Amino acid sequence: MAECLDPAMVRNLSSSLSQHILLLFPGILVAGYESLKKNEILHLILPLRLSVKENQGLFPERDFKVQHGGFSDRSVCDLKHVPDTRLLVTSGPPGSYLQVWQLAEDSDVIRAVSTIDVHEREEPLWPRVAIFPSVAPGVLHGTRLSSLKVVDLHSQKTMYTSGVSDDDVLSSLQVLDMDTFAFCCSSGRLGLVDTRQKWAPSENLSPGPGSTGRQWCAEAGGRGPGPSIARLGSDGQLCLLDPRDLCQPVSSVQCPVSMPSPEPELLRVTWAPGLDNCLAISGFDGTVQVYDVTSWAGLGRQVEPLFTHRGHIFLDDSGMDPAPLVTTHTWHPYKPRTVLSAASDASLHVWDWVDPCASR
Repeated sequence: MAECLDPAMVRNLSSSLSQHILLLFPGILVAGYESLKKNEILHLILPLRLSVKENQGLFPERDFKVQHGGFSDRSVCDLKHVPDTRLLVTSGPPGSYLQVWQLAEDSDVIRAVSTIDVHEREEPLWPRVAIFPSVAPGVLHGTRLSSLKVVDLHSQKTMYTSGVSDDDVLSSLQVLDMDTFAFCCSSGRLGLVDTRQKWAPSENLSPGPGSTGRQWCAEAGGRGPGPSIARLGSDGQLCLLDPRDLCQPVSSVQCPVSMPSPEPELLRVTWAPGLDNCLAISGFDGTVQVYDVTSWAGLGRQVEPLFTHRGHIFLDDSGMDPAPLVTTHTWHPYKPRTVLSAASDASLHVWDWVDPCASR
């Protein structure tokens, strides 16, 4: 079990704590979320070795380059790119509006161009955001189920609303296709919504007994047959669900986390786009854990990760206490075992991992 962490693939961001990594090939977008100060939003161009689809030998350029940059007066707690445009949408406290940004074509500036009023201000909550791609892009946003809506990005006309008085707080939103999206609440409540119909989600209402006090996030994905929704709890419990029948989890396991997540809003579970039945989790400490879910079945079992990335801990030589917390991670879209991760010390890592089972 080994990992390749090239020193050229480690970058310290100069401003604030780094929470977001958003792939925008051939580059990435990163942003900070620290309160009471300006936060950077950077568009970084990846080194050639990370942006080509095939191994073409050695490349002379091995570092990230800043292509565009800007500053936000607010924490950037959610960052989304509008497909086929140069626009970004951000959210963060104070949560009374979303901000729309543009990557300039004639300069290296990321500039704020407009706002979207969300008609709610619930500190310390902020709206979760997802984007419906289309000729007229729709911005899906909401702090609670009751405030969920889709608005046209340009006209800001409301295209869809939940229309319910449900106060469950949202933890994540994910657009699945042109008409459907998934939501997860902090309580663990999970649902799939078809915007062509009135609000009637297919739901899993609760993670089950003993879940009180936990907070949850979720992601739909996966490549192989079987369950394709993963729901992660702040104590390390991980449930897999089949979107065709959300009533009961297919499996529920306990991941060996060092402690409950100190900042549950940073919990993240992601499916590997280039591997069957493989996912990663972070948000508990300075590590990212990678799992193969192929053999998972039943409820309550303990599992061990295929690989744990500890680079954010090992490379922290500042003597700071506490150790850095991984704030987010994401998978490279076409390098199957390459992952990008960021941490609260403003470090950004790109790393490869080796499946120990595949080398036997």
